[in-house]
Amino acid sequence: MVKRRKLATRAFGAEPGVPDVSGLAAWITEHRGREADIVTYLLDQSLAPQVRAEIGSPCAGGKFYAGRIRQCIAGIRDNRAIGELHIDTPAIIEDAAGIVVQRKGAWCAMPAPHVLGIEDAHYGDEEEWSSALCDAYRTIMRTMRDTGVAGHVLIADRMDNAELASLTGQKTFFFAPAPEREDLATLMEYQQQVAAGKDQLQAVFDLTNEYTLRKLFIIDPDPAAIRLALSHLDADQVVAGGYCTDESGEYWKDLVSNAEYTV
Repeated sequence: MVKRRKLATRAFGAEPGVPDVSGLAAWITEHRGREADIVTYLLDQSLAPQVRAEIGSPCAGGKFYAGRIRQCIAGIRDNRAIGELHIDTPAIIEDAAGIVVQRKGAWCAMPAPHVLGIEDAHYGDEEEWSSALCDAYRTIMRTMRDTGVAGHVLIADRMDNAELASLTGQKTFFFAPAPEREDLATLMEYQQQVAAGKDQLQAVFDLTNEYTLRKLFIIDPDPAAIRLALSHLDADQVVAGGYCTDESGEYWKDLVSNAEYTV
């Protein structure tokens, strides 16, 4: 008899659209008494649909959180580092508290350091500059975890060895929405859990000849992708993952539905 089973589900962030004035005004009214700005709104809107869809491991945030990071790093002007980097934490603490109230145990996604595109006009040494920026990220992430956020997803355009060596850890997950094979190889040197789309799965499995893979997150899985993954891994090593970049209110519900498979 055919049995239907479900993979666990996990989010890697979202990119909600900027609302019109009336939509933002309505949200502010609903959250009266709370310090809020457009980033606060986007954090809320990135997480709320996941909570409604009952995603197993939800994650607020996305690349849009770059605005808050730039705002909170002292020593930056016009996206150029003009002095020593220091973190001003009150807004970050407020963001983290809002995430925890909305869903205890949620993670927070943000762009990896290189995605910010900040130009160094102070340190004058690439290694020292990278170390300073990664130190700033560690402060941001530690502050949010101290407030109750469970961990962080760093959304990358490419895999940067210095960032991976400095920031990879049990509570920091590097995620590339559209990785090349070289990106996956670099990532798997540091991280034994990998998120990949359907088209990248075979490349991931080819790389297991060189690197260890403990868990695979299939972004937007379909039955064929799930079958392929389960031909290489046990079911508890395979998770249905999502990263919502459109305005579809059904994205997360669809992910839960598509996490089903038969045995």
